[in-house]
Amino acid sequence: MLSGGCLCGDVRYEAGTGAFHETACHCSMCRRASGAPFVAWFSVPRANFRWLRGQATPYASSEHCTRSFCPRCGTQLTFEDARDLDEVGLTTSSLDDPEQLPPHSHIYTDTQLEWVRLADGLPRYRGARSEG
Repeated sequence: MLSGGCLCGDVRYEAGTGAFHETACHCSMCRRASGAPFVAWFSVPRANFRWLRGQATPYASSEHCTRSFCPRCGTQLTFEDARDLDEVGLTTSSLDDPEQLPPHSHIYTDTQLEWVRLADGLPRYRGARSEG
């Protein structure tokens, strides 16, 4: 069982088994939403996710995508795409133990910051995984 939450502790979640798409995203929207050079994410089947305490605030960051944040401390917690209602993306570093799910790839490296140097040997995709 995976558990996590925000910086202040007001919002907590639980994500059951079946994590997939462990990745580091370099898109400009993830960078802006987090204030970081890239964001590590993983996904779980929607049926395996639930809020335990509090409620994250949704923000429609694009036509199809919604991100959620703690309304008190601002921690980004989830990413949901209306075109794929069966999965929920979660920020890896919001896990109580982020070491459980290291990234297996880098996505949107076509917009990666020039000063970020990747030396981990993981696969890199110019866009989404499906775009190669």
